[in-house]
Order: sequence, then structure tokens, then C-alpha cells
Amino acid sequence: MKNEFVIGKVKFSSYLALIFLILFFSGLLSKHDILKAFDFATLSGTFGQIKLNEFSFSFLGKGGDGARAGFLFAFSLIPAIMLALGVIELMQHYGAIKAAQKLLSPILRPILGVAGLCGIILITDLQSTDAGAIMSKQAYEDELIDEKSLIIIAAWQYSGAGLINNFFAIGAAIISHLSILPIIIIMLMIIMKFIGAIFVRIMLNTIYKKDFA
Repeated sequence: MKNEFVIGKVKFSSYLALIFLILFFSGLLSKHDILKAFDFATLSGTFGQIKLNEFSFSFLGKGGDGARAGFLFAFSLIPAIMLALGVIELMQHYGAIKAAQKLLSPILRPILGVAGLCGIILITDLQSTDAGAIMSKQAYEDELIDEKSLIIIAAWQYSGAGLINNFFAIGAAIISHLSILPIIIIMLMIIMKFIGAIFVRIMLNTIYKKDFA
């Protein structure tokens, strides 16, 4: 079996890193007087504001348009994106992703009907669309998974691919303005990914059953 599909022994510290990563991005710590120091939105902070008029303030100023206004808006996203990607990379170094793989693998067989090693592929896809696709292709070519499993995990990856990175890279700027906890949005998207994959599994086991006999 290829090394990238072997989870190996997961250290206790890896589970702690995973818990920290979940809490950091969940928003659950944002209301605590002390622990909010470990909350993503709190650490992202806010820009100082430029007074537009008596009632309106904005970092972006007033009247901008075109490429220059777009550049300034994009520039305002950079700090939160850098923080999010940096924390994810740091926690990955301490084994948080491996711990997630370890926990997810046992539930894939009854829910999606795929081998446990697919958990590594799906977890990887949460971070990188390309890496998830490449690992899926390699697992199929190495005959570690069959064609049906390949289609099911492809359906899982197709909706919301690169979810974690894209959510915090693109949506980082609005996290501090959400009226609900970010973890709720992430969990909802993950649940919908499973629903999509389960639907495809049902289709393969019914309408297209003859193709996999």
C-alpha cells in the first residue's frame, strides 16, 4: 500500500491539535473573556476606519471603482487569509489532519460503502482539490478502490471541493460579521457533501446496478 494512504500511529498530541483547530475556527471561543485570544475572528481583528460622513465609516473609503477598488478590497482580505492558512499548516504539522483521518475512516464503510483508506482522500480534499483528485486517481489505478468507490468519493469531493481552505481563504473576510458560528456552516456543508455522495451511491446500486455487476 502506498505511504500516502497509511495513517499509521496517531499521537495523543495530534488529537489535541485537531481539537484546537476545530475550536479555533468554530467561533465558540469568541465570547469568552480570556479564551477569545484563541479565536480566529478575534485574532484577525479589524482595520482602522476612515470617516466617510457623519454616520458612515469604511476602511475602503468612498467612491472607488474598477481595478483599483478591487485591489484594495482584495488587499483587505490578505491578513485573515494568511492567518487562517498559517494555522492550518501549523496544526497539520502537529498531526491534526492525521487524527481527523483516523477518526473518519471507521464511519465511511457503513455510510458511503467505501474503504477506510478513502477517508484520507476525503480529508485531503477538504484542504486541496488537486491533491484529493490525484490521490483518488492513484488509489484507483493501484486497484486499492474499485470504480464504484471512485465515483462515490468523486461525488463527495465535487461539492464544496477544498472546503476548509476555500471557506477560510474566500470567506475569511466575512467570518467576523456572521450571525451564527462558522462551525455550523462548515458542518452543514460537510453534511451536504455526504448527502450528495449517498445519493450517488443509491443511484449506482439501483439505476446503474448492471454497470457494476
